[in-house]
Amino acid sequence: MPVIIDGKSLTIEKMVAVARSGEKVSLSGDARERIRACRRMVERKILQGEVMYGINTGIGEFSETRLSDSEVLSFQKYLIYNHSAGIGKPAPIEHVRAAMLGRANVHANGRSAVRLEMTEMLLEMLNRGVTPVVCEKGSVGACGDLAPMSMIALVVMGEGEAFFKGERLPGAEALKMAGLEPLTLHARDGLAMINGSNLLTAIAALNIYDMNNWLMSAEIAAAMSLEALYANLKPYDPRVHLERGFSGAVRSAGAIRKCLEGSDLATGRTPQKVQDAYSMRSTPQVIGAAHDALAYARSQVETELNGVGDNPIFLHEEDTVLTGANFQGSPVSLPMEMAGTAVTMVSVLSERRLNRLLNPALSVGLPAFLAEKPGLFSGHMLSQYTAGMLIAEQRILCTPAAVASIPAAADQEDFVSMGMNTSLKNCTILENAMGVLGIEMIAAAQALDFRSHCFGIGVNAAHSAVRKHVEHLGEDRPLYPDHNRMVEVLRSNEILQAVERVTGALS
Repeated sequence: MPVIIDGKSLTIEKMVAVARSGEKVSLSGDARERIRACRRMVERKILQGEVMYGINTGIGEFSETRLSDSEVLSFQKYLIYNHSAGIGKPAPIEHVRAAMLGRANVHANGRSAVRLEMTEMLLEMLNRGVTPVVCEKGSVGACGDLAPMSMIALVVMGEGEAFFKGERLPGAEALKMAGLEPLTLHARDGLAMINGSNLLTAIAALNIYDMNNWLMSAEIAAAMSLEALYANLKPYDPRVHLERGFSGAVRSAGAIRKCLEGSDLATGRTPQKVQDAYSMRSTPQVIGAAHDALAYARSQVETELNGVGDNPIFLHEEDTVLTGANFQGSPVSLPMEMAGTAVTMVSVLSERRLNRLLNPALSVGLPAFLAEKPGLFSGHMLSQYTAGMLIAEQRILCTPAAVASIPAAADQEDFVSMGMNTSLKNCTILENAMGVLGIEMIAAAQALDFRSHCFGIGVNAAHSAVRKHVEHLGEDRPLYPDHNRMVEVLRSNEILQAVERVTGALS
């Protein structure tokens, strides 16, 4: 279903649909009128000679430098040139598409004083599949994501490079093949294209979507391991969590109960301890805390997606221009630091359950390391090594970037969010988390193969979904294909979807 851009209703799910699935986008009629009205105001002020930052002045340390009338137009072009200063490999296409959508939605608020043609060009590039080549690194997350957003603006101007139909092409050629004409930047157009934290927010939005699905998969993995370890289910009684009152824990315990519905664990037919280890009975509290953290991060990111991330902002109803710092990435980067830490915390919990599945002293009768012939075969011993390495890297990446400001621009820009670092490290944290959880699921499926009691409906569905891609480990074999395959399966949400078909929604 086409996504209507109006400045107020962009959700993470809509962004995912456009960035990943190529959903078409259009601008609402009200947004068009707001953009036009704001532009009329700024054009009048330019003619009247009113001094406005980034229009007839320089930027940053040069904000006190007044530009002549003849310099105003060329300044926008040079602004894009000198800010296209990133480095590194191209950012993923989905990240760039999401950033373009986010910037267009900022424009739709009618506070950016950009020409309507510029916003329409972003949307047409999205609709026709023209994606600028953007260096992944270079933004400090304040004054906007200046370097990456400038590389998007280059293509709007018919310069730079772009991906189109699987090819990397000069920007002008990509536009021509898509039936688009490059635009010449007028006053304010350049700064209005780059002056917001749109790429770091776009990456954050996509990460939140994936983190949420990953947390639900973590609940499925937990249920599988609990089933295999003959867990006591009293810690999952809803009354336990309602008494404390955290909504995430209430929700998480409910999801795991759905997966275990119909299991012999609830009937007394399996041996149980009076009280299990923390890694088994604390799961709702831990994953629940992660859900709560992610809910806060979502609220901040969606506020930013629909807010006015610009400097200055132009209030055409009041005929007023206000300078400020709405480009600052901290409102997004700080909660996303917590989101990355939350995913790492749940990954640590996953590895601890993996340890209980593999360790014969803890696994309630399972063969050592889940090997068919322990000693001759090592089973999943080395899978734990891999999980440990991934978690060590996650822990390193949890060092917060949000406190790592390095001043720039002759100390005019003396505090920056480093929010791009937060977004990029969360991508790696999440990738590693997929690996850790996939390894637990493989081990849990192997463990369930050794059990003969009746499993819960969700656990049965998850076990069957894993077995479509990873065979039971009889004789030892190289495990890296299984590990990598499970990452892809988790990323596709195939297991989550299979479980929800029998349990209903876990969210």
